[in-house]
Amino acid sequence: MPAPRVPIALAVAGAVLVGVLTALQARVNGQLGVSVGNGVVAAVISFASGLVIVAVITALTPGGRRGVTALRRGVRERSIPWWMLLGGAAGALTVATQGLAVGIIGVSLFTVGMVAGQAVAGLILDRTGYGPAGAVAVTVPRLLGALLAVAAVAFALSGDTLATVPLWMLILPLLTGAGIAWQQATNGRLRARVGSPLTATLVNFIGGTAILAVGAGISVALVGAPTQFPTNPLLYLGGAVGVVYIVLSAAIVGSTGVLLLGLGAVVGQLATSVLIDAFWPAVGNPDPLQAVAMITLALLSVIVVSLPWRRMRRR
Repeated sequence: MPAPRVPIALAVAGAVLVGVLTALQARVNGQLGVSVGNGVVAAVISFASGLVIVAVITALTPGGRRGVTALRRGVRERSIPWWMLLGGAAGALTVATQGLAVGIIGVSLFTVGMVAGQAVAGLILDRTGYGPAGAVAVTVPRLLGALLAVAAVAFALSGDTLATVPLWMLILPLLTGAGIAWQQATNGRLRARVGSPLTATLVNFIGGTAILAVGAGISVALVGAPTQFPTNPLLYLGGAVGVVYIVLSAAIVGSTGVLLLGLGAVVGQLATSVLIDAFWPAVGNPDPLQAVAMITLALLSVIVVSLPWRRMRRR
């Protein structure tokens, strides 16, 4: 049965909230990585805590249990292909990148690095029909919205940015952004098959935790285990925040499409990241004027994509 569609205005607001929560999670996980001294270990802590939360919610709610039953039946009958179960790989990359880079480059640079990956990948995934909304044509507004989002990245990389932070820390967010677009589409399709965004989130956290556990084991074997862990309980909330925005993404992507979900999230990420970097600064924080330009371009990209251009032309 197809998932019910959410009104577009409400869906876009939900996409912005996804971005707000993503930025918050990025800073929390980034600081946890700095405090622990190992970004991969910090990532597995975050993801594992999210897995525990979503597993408990799934067990306690009728919808969650029905979703797991549908998942088992779909896997057994092969109506759910194996690749629909791999969304956690992109989640693992996201959280690992947060732990490795955000404590150094700041949330703003991390976010705008993701913008290009999300915008380009979202456009391609929508055009090929990979997302649950089906094939979405590459119209002029959608293409212009993606270009505006990429222009925000250009502003982020201007000035002395490349001289103050390692290049690999700027490349990782690009890959993360593309992975997030694919993850949102994959989780949305899985949600449509099992009828529950919570079940799609559970699958995401199981896969991501497993991947990160292997990565953390390798890291500890090579460089040794962390010798101290922070006592601030707020630094361990990244997993809980991730549960909320992954469930929300899976619930609304069928209404927004992959590109609009990504662009709406960008607005929330950028606006929140500027506030976070202002009150919780990192080494690579952008200039305030750069931040204003990035937010403006990202906001314009969402407006361009989401306006009802067809109805406006008919008038």
